[in-house]
Amino acid sequence: MGGFWLLVGFFMLIGSIVGGRLKSIMNKYSKVPIRSGLSGADVAKAMLEDYGVQGVKITQGRGMLTDHYNPRTRTISLSPAIFQGRSIAAAAVAAHESGHAVQHATGYQWLKLRSNLVPVVSLSSKFYLVLIIAGIALNSMGLAGIGIALFGFTTVFALVTLPVEYDASNRALKWLDNTRVLGDREMQGAKTALKWAARTYVVAAIASAAQLLYWVAMMRR
Repeated sequence: MGGFWLLVGFFMLIGSIVGGRLKSIMNKYSKVPIRSGLSGADVAKAMLEDYGVQGVKITQGRGMLTDHYNPRTRTISLSPAIFQGRSIAAAAVAAHESGHAVQHATGYQWLKLRSNLVPVVSLSSKFYLVLIIAGIALNSMGLAGIGIALFGFTTVFALVTLPVEYDASNRALKWLDNTRVLGDREMQGAKTALKWAARTYVVAAIASAAQLLYWVAMMRR
């Protein structure tokens, strides 16, 4: 088990480094105003209108880096700094979340798959570790195997999230550039911000896949 906790610690460290870098970059570009003067809420609304997406609510949430799109309620929730901000960071994040709404409206397959996995992952995440530990303690490979299989769903979810997030960023950047909401220098900042945001998902996916492989290897021993 020592190798497992070493692996967990390593990816926690990497995740902390990437997360810290993301916060630093978002903080930097949240202080750089954009020439168009649009707020994050304005950007989200304009992008949805340009794509002909209707029925999506844009709301102000709480906290920092809590921005997300909920396909079930068709709601874009933007943190206060993004909703009200008129900065490069606000424009980039707001457009990214609108990109998810566009994915939903156009039937983007990877988003559909991720949405379908949500209830399964929510259930499996509650029981997989208990089953694995119980299986090891009772020397029941069958029980441990069920736990590992359940954890596999969380790994699949993390991997499926990657194309969803990268596609939303690509849609956002393309729209921001084509509409000239951001100038050339501002676009570079938006690309940097969204690139680091995407890296947090890459780290999470790699960590989940590595953990799954560890459990499988341990079971085979």
